[in-house]
Amino acid sequence: MKEESYGIKIENLSKKYEDFELKDVSFNVPCGSIVGLIGENGAGKSTTIKAILDLTEKESGVVEILGSTTLDKETKEHIGVVFEGNNFPEELNAKELNNVLKNIYKYWNEEKFYGLLYDFKLPIQKKIKDYSRGMKMKLAILVALSHDTKLLILDEATNGLDPIIREEILDILLDFIQDETHTVLFSSHITSDLEKIADYIVFIKNGTVFLNASKDELIYEYGILKCKKEDFDKIDKEDIITYIKRENIYEILIYDKKEKKNKYKDLNIDKVSLDDIMLMYIKGSDEK
Repeated sequence: MKEESYGIKIENLSKKYEDFELKDVSFNVPCGSIVGLIGENGAGKSTTIKAILDLTEKESGVVEILGSTTLDKETKEHIGVVFEGNNFPEELNAKELNNVLKNIYKYWNEEKFYGLLYDFKLPIQKKIKDYSRGMKMKLAILVALSHDTKLLILDEATNGLDPIIREEILDILLDFIQDETHTVLFSSHITSDLEKIADYIVFIKNGTVFLNASKDELIYEYGILKCKKEDFDKIDKEDIITYIKRENIYEILIYDKKEKKNKYKDLNIDKVSLDDIMLMYIKGSDEK
């Protein structure tokens, strides 16, 4: 059997601030996959990404990127990073930006850059300051893909974009990982986007990894059982992961949906979204 390879391996990553702590974060990003990083604002998603990229100094833990535990210049050449907002000089146009970047990146691919500009329908002569928000984000992604990129890291890159632009970006990411040596780590609070493209989901809550599972397991194995108080009292407490009470109705997060449907035949069990799971874990109670 072929040994699985990883774009990123993180073990016990920790970082302490005055009012926040990232605690023993561990997860892997397999090659040929898209891993979605989710969690509410302030949960630690951006801190994790900054620690991965050495943009903030970690207290402890090991980060391995593309097989290297040192983020040296050669490794950086193969990493494409896209943050929310525009990070390019606004007075430049795409042609001028290409002339700058080809002197920065050792493996800059000018032909690919111009090919992606054409594919993304971005004007070459228009100044970046005159681009729309969606155009600026597409420019950032095509730059990230134009220097022999093997690992793509996006931090809230689709925030505030309209659904059509977001769909185009998702298609770009899916096309990128058709090469099984490529990897994507995509932090986003738009979980519906991740439901479309992610292979795995890492849910960070209060600086710790709360869930780390395949997207299919989360979507197909979890469910929300809805019942009244008299039925809630009859449910086995070990079957209740967490619950929310809404007036006189209980919404209960359960696992192994098929087994629970057989066990509680008279009760309704709804399918869940990633948003539902995240909300239940953040807002729900585990007092039984």
